[in-house]
Amino acid sequence: MNYLLPERLDRLAREHALGTLSPRARRRFDRVLQQSPAAMLAVGVWQRRLAQLSTHMPPMQPRESVWRALEQRLFAGAPAPAAPPSRSSAWSWLGALLSGRSLGGALAGVLLCVLVLRLQPGLADLEPQRDGLPPSYVGLLLDGAGKPAVLASSRRHGRQLTVKLLQPLAVPAGQVAQLWALPADGSPPFPVGVVPATGPATLALTDSSEKLFFKVSQLAVSVEPAAAKPGDTPSGAFVLQGHCVKLW
Repeated sequence: MNYLLPERLDRLAREHALGTLSPRARRRFDRVLQQSPAAMLAVGVWQRRLAQLSTHMPPMQPRESVWRALEQRLFAGAPAPAAPPSRSSAWSWLGALLSGRSLGGALAGVLLCVLVLRLQPGLADLEPQRDGLPPSYVGLLLDGAGKPAVLASSRRHGRQLTVKLLQPLAVPAGQVAQLWALPADGSPPFPVGVVPATGPATLALTDSSEKLFFKVSQLAVSVEPAAAKPGDTPSGAFVLQGHCVKLW
């Protein structure tokens, strides 16, 4: 099964972020995450969407009928609690604590906490750690039609950039597809390496990814007569361009 088909990947990433995948499907998709920066990026996008959703949801007070229905479902077969002795305030307090309304409210609170921690595990320092998913910089470059064309990724403190073509790249004979990094502050692009016309490749970086890409917001490709040197700028328009994001 090809997990990287756009519609399938989006669905799996959404269900992974929500936690609704079956244990078996989650284990399979976890293996995909260990090998595919594209899948990592898709899950990260859904986690951000869900986190924003949970922070913008207005508080809601359940209607009285909701509480009654919850009590009925939870305690329909349970005998009514005996009336506490009027001579003891302690017994009165305990009876109120064990009432269906209180237990129902406690259960609802537990369910709400579980949902919030699943959507935003960072709130309680419960962000899952995976040895196969190290902190990385990931770039997804699109062509003029908006289709994914190149996937680039590098570990945060690595000195290599892995480049994978998602569709063939047409490069005229005698020219090269030059990869550029575009700083967020509007500074001139700087060269990163040459993208192959077909297949994956590993590009050696002049410094660690953290130092090179920390302030970079986008990556782009232009067709050049030769590989660019430090200080060079693009000679023409970009044929591919996309965001560069950090995942950690």
